[in-house]
Amino acid sequence: MLKVLGASAVSLGAAGGSRAQTFPSQPIKLIIAFPAGGPTDITMRVLAENAGKILGQTVVVENRPGAGGTLPATALQNAQPDGYTIGQTPLGVFRLPYTTKINWDPVKDLTYLLCVTGYSFGIVVPAESPLQSWTHFVAWAKANPGRLTYGSTGQLTSPHLTMEDIARRVGIKLNHVPYRGSAQLMPALLGGEIMAAADSTGFAPHVQAGKLKVLNTWGAKRLPTFPNVPTLKELGIDIVQTSPYGLAAPKGMNPKLVKTLHDAFKKAMEMPNHKEALAKFDQELIYMSSAQYSKFAEETFKKEKAIIESLGLAKAT
Repeated sequence: MLKVLGASAVSLGAAGGSRAQTFPSQPIKLIIAFPAGGPTDITMRVLAENAGKILGQTVVVENRPGAGGTLPATALQNAQPDGYTIGQTPLGVFRLPYTTKINWDPVKDLTYLLCVTGYSFGIVVPAESPLQSWTHFVAWAKANPGRLTYGSTGQLTSPHLTMEDIARRVGIKLNHVPYRGSAQLMPALLGGEIMAAADSTGFAPHVQAGKLKVLNTWGAKRLPTFPNVPTLKELGIDIVQTSPYGLAAPKGMNPKLVKTLHDAFKKAMEMPNHKEALAKFDQELIYMSSAQYSKFAEETFKKEKAIIESLGLAKAT
């Protein structure tokens, strides 16, 4: 009997190894945090198509916007660690425990695959707006406390939190209106629902079409697309925000699967068509390996706590 059981165990082990070696044998689902048609959706679909060709299976993009970009990571808590469900991890994931009650840990309960890129941000207003410069923006806001409305890509996203930090530093009070990503935010701004928007450079086509004006950008240096627009640092506001993001999988994934997915998406992100897609939104590659991205998650989790607390947005305990 022991010999039979032993033989069966070897057989099962061999079968398991065979399945691992043939991964993937079905389509992979990639959940992203923002709506269809926005800059994240556009660039991620290029990345997914590239990775699918490398892996020999389709990578299907599923949009789950809302909740500050945290819905993909939340969905991974209920997914199997078999490599067939992965998700985008914006910085909002690391703020979640400080702003709402959850029963999982962003550092311990995800498997980090790799970091891909980061956003370039700025503040835009309609081209016909009287707020034609950052000086005008601040002066109007000071003269009309709480009346200047601005939109962001969602509550507690990087655009929202950074804008609140900017307002605190320059001594103005703004009226925040959250939307579910750039694809909803831009029509709202163009339609006159709000006076300004804090967003990633998904606004670029509207600026180039003469419909919007950029007041400032948030990187360490001026963006190639907007060389005449000052950075926050140039305006005397000591903030640089690029909000790196990448891909994660459910907790407990086999290291071999992690390596397979990491290697495929690393190759995919370095392909020319993906770099070209990112360049349209002034984004650059920000590669981190699985180990580096895990360490980044741990460090960012601690930093975000300080930011949330400094803005008075931490949940009541």
